[in-house]
Amino acid sequence: MMVAANAAVMLAALTLECAVGWPDALDRRIGHPVRWFGWIVMLVEPVANAPGPPRAVRIAAGGVCAVVLILLAGAVGAAVARIVPAGVAGFAMSAVIAASLLAPRSLHDHAAAVGTAWREGGLDPARVALSHIVGRNTKTLDEAGIARAAIESLAENTSDGVTAPLFWGALFGLPGLFAYKTINTLDSMIGHRSMRYEAFGKIAARIDDMANLIPARLTGAIFAFCAGSGRAFATMRRDASRHRSPNAGWPESAMAGALNIRLSGPREYDGAMRDEPWLNAGARDPAVGDIWRALALYRRAVGAMAGILGIIAGAAIV
Repeated sequence: MMVAANAAVMLAALTLECAVGWPDALDRRIGHPVRWFGWIVMLVEPVANAPGPPRAVRIAAGGVCAVVLILLAGAVGAAVARIVPAGVAGFAMSAVIAASLLAPRSLHDHAAAVGTAWREGGLDPARVALSHIVGRNTKTLDEAGIARAAIESLAENTSDGVTAPLFWGALFGLPGLFAYKTINTLDSMIGHRSMRYEAFGKIAARIDDMANLIPARLTGAIFAFCAGSGRAFATMRRDASRHRSPNAGWPESAMAGALNIRLSGPREYDGAMRDEPWLNAGARDPAVGDIWRALALYRRAVGAMAGILGIIAGAAIV
């Protein structure tokens, strides 16, 4: 019964975020909740990640910080859940709070901005628009590289920004949602393999891997189902484990199979080339027009997630 009630809140939150997103006026006044989590990490990290201690100590320090911040976020979520009133007012407040921690509209808009920039200005504007959503060097990318990066970002972040928060929110309510967003924020800020964070962020990155284990596979399955393509399922089963990430390969390979394009492959980060394997290697390179095809599949997938939440929420009525 509790999961059904949580699913109803998450369905309302998903609908709200898709409809209006996070208003610019509100963002200018108070920022965004995800950035609030980031500010806390920025306050803690310089103190806990001081240079000098042995690597093992820095790994342990990073792990302690990550666990404490995640537990604190879950506790704040539980406190908020207790504060909201019962009934319709409490349901509406919970949905608004949860909507602020979902990203279906912003993911769609950022990927669409790349396609629009290409259509209106060509290569250079598209590279600039893409640089806002990916970490790789975009200055030398051609059309295929731009399309590939935008589609990969959309596919991977569907899991991180939509499926996973809906999953953990439906299971555990606001405490689960707050904890997950902290996990994801920690990974994005300190979970990468730079000299500063390779040790300190190691445990945070592993926690994020575990938190996204089920959602990533669900996202891939939903993409493949919504594509109505046996090729998408086959590509996902064959190629998902080739990806450097234990999770990102699932939605990306399903997307590659659904669109019959190849994704991943060599790319440049921080001035160094990474020889990543191809997903759906025998297919053609994507074109910018494939971004719109990916977005159409993405919209169907988000609609399917809404349907799943609706079915689960219906259990509270039956």
